[in-house]
Amino acid sequence: MMLEIIKMAFESLFASKTRSFLSMLGIIIGVSTVIAVFAIGQGAKDAVNAQFQNLSANSILVMSNQGRGAVATSKFKASDAQLIASKVPNVSAVTGAIEGNSSVSYGSVSKNYSVTGVDLNYFSVSNLKLQSGRTITQADLDSKAMVAILGSTAVTDLFPDNQNVLGSTITVGGKKLEVIGILNKTGSRMGPMSVDESVIVPLSTAEKDLLGSKGQVMINVQADSVDNVATVSTNITSVLRTEHKLKTDAADDFRLMDAGSMVASAQASASLMSILLTVIAAITLVVSGIGIMNVMLVTVAERTKEIGIAKAIGGKQSNILSQFILESIILSTLGGLIGIIVGQIAIPVISYFKIMTLAASVTGPLIGFSFSFFVGVFFGFYPAYKASRLDPVDALRSE
Repeated sequence: MMLEIIKMAFESLFASKTRSFLSMLGIIIGVSTVIAVFAIGQGAKDAVNAQFQNLSANSILVMSNQGRGAVATSKFKASDAQLIASKVPNVSAVTGAIEGNSSVSYGSVSKNYSVTGVDLNYFSVSNLKLQSGRTITQADLDSKAMVAILGSTAVTDLFPDNQNVLGSTITVGGKKLEVIGILNKTGSRMGPMSVDESVIVPLSTAEKDLLGSKGQVMINVQADSVDNVATVSTNITSVLRTEHKLKTDAADDFRLMDAGSMVASAQASASLMSILLTVIAAITLVVSGIGIMNVMLVTVAERTKEIGIAKAIGGKQSNILSQFILESIILSTLGGLIGIIVGQIAIPVISYFKIMTLAASVTGPLIGFSFSFFVGVFFGFYPAYKASRLDPVDALRSE
């Protein structure tokens, strides 16, 4: 009996293909949106993790506050790293760097990359590893050596054949530098650009020949434990204000951000965006469910005589109820399945064109399909119940 009811439900839906498709369209859009929402949310979280993966939980970033409305000028400089290392207790490591963008060329290839001047501690504090070559030495810093270490993407762009990279001479901001090392591929970020798209040079070289006052100074301070991050931050503020001779009522010419707060804030923003988009997707599914209910009510009205005949020849109320609920569930389920396919196809397509950062998530398809099934049951019940309660005599009289 159940197989016969399912067969009749499919025959009824296929008899009105256009109406059935239009009923499913809202479900398809809604489920695709749900999948996209979770892909956006997961992509945002992955991007946050990639951006901060080279920072430990006890990291404190110190940057200039100039140009943010607080101060007109700043005395903050990379050499403040040594001051912090010597005068601030509970600090396990400190590294100073200066960062900016510059044109980098080799042969006929020219690109714009992040150029970062670093000191000796930079690689260990930032957890960066070399694929080949050597790192920056004290001799390089003392002599302001014109040497550079390239990120993996920079190597691929500038040296397509990936041969004779070490020892080659590249041009950075009009200056000739020898390539002495290649970084492992990391996928993490360093400001607006990926570490893989960076050129790392000695700090003294960046300050004197490449970036000068145009570079952004950043100091990465490692507290000896997560529990001491707040205390270290307070002490850094005190030491730098004293060193910069700031008056009591003067604003800091530097700003501090600890890694834990930055990650938490970024993750919270990503989660909030996901919640808002999920609500929009849920509204879409609810609206599509109302559309299915309207279509089913119209179907009941059109098939009133058919229902009367079925009840007159012995059809039970439960059979009529089951058939119409099944039709609603089939509509929503097929729409959900198509929506999953559309949503899953959209993720790599959008990622390929770099419209936004997306990452596939199992949660999206599961929630989207579950919600579409629920919509089919919930919004299909009333039309089905109404059909099952029709009086056979009145139904047979209808036109």
